[in-house]
Amino acid sequence: MKNLRQTFADLVLEIGKNDESLVVIVGDISHGILQPFAKEFPDRYFNIGICEPATVNIAAGVSKVGLKPVIHTIAPFLTERAFEQIKLDFGYQDLPVNIISVGGSFDYAKLGCSHHCYTDVSLFAHLAKSQIFLPGSSEEFSDIFKATYADNAINYYRLTENPHNHLFPHPIAPGKGIKVIDGDDLTIVALGSKLNEAKQASQILKEKHSVSCEVIYYNTFKPFDSALVQESVAKTKRFITIEELSSHGGLFGQCLTSLTEIHFSKCKQMAVNDFIKGYGTHEELTKRAKLDVHSLVENSQQLLEIN
Repeated sequence: MKNLRQTFADLVLEIGKNDESLVVIVGDISHGILQPFAKEFPDRYFNIGICEPATVNIAAGVSKVGLKPVIHTIAPFLTERAFEQIKLDFGYQDLPVNIISVGGSFDYAKLGCSHHCYTDVSLFAHLAKSQIFLPGSSEEFSDIFKATYADNAINYYRLTENPHNHLFPHPIAPGKGIKVIDGDDLTIVALGSKLNEAKQASQILKEKHSVSCEVIYYNTFKPFDSALVQESVAKTKRFITIEELSSHGGLFGQCLTSLTEIHFSKCKQMAVNDFIKGYGTHEELTKRAKLDVHSLVENSQQLLEIN
């Protein structure tokens, strides 16, 4: 399966051949895979270096003259460090942009916590004209990017280094959640790359406790498909969310807002509650954050009051 970063490089090359307004601006990252674009369109490829606020400022100028900027670098530096510029240059000026990050959450686990990022989605959600996508596979990203990059919006695409292995029928529509497994006893709501854990936990709960889990999946955080979670929780009466985002302003909050008029008995959130410190692999830090399959099964059992 092609990784999402390579898919990004292939996409901008493909789109750039037909859309002369596409401009790629990077922060000293992904040069190797972007060389085909840089060589074919040298006047539309710029490496600004590790100057993320300035990169956003430059992209705003590009957008102001009617071009379509694509900004790309590591999540914490592009989103948290440069958020003031994003807010002022694109939010206040009502300009469109495509922001593509890598290294969200702890995808860059081996580089330490300075490279972790859990708050990016929450930050972008504050911008009225933002659209926020967390594709869990290269196929999803390809379909979503093609459908949305020319929108008059602040598009944020958060690319994972740990894609799930589920294949969806094409085309994958942005803004629509997907029911992956039908069930009656518990709704598991998964965001982006956490679909693998949701599917595995569903199978374990079925085999161990005869629990029928409904697994619903989101690759678009905003706009949020409220109807899908409403329909599911109206049936199961219980739900649990799993996401590699901060526990403040993430998937759980979107679900609660969607369910204000739906009666349900219990719910539980699985998210990043505190800074994940130290080094390790993505798998090790996922366990440390208690966002692994075992933790999902354990939390689901507590929700269902079974041992």
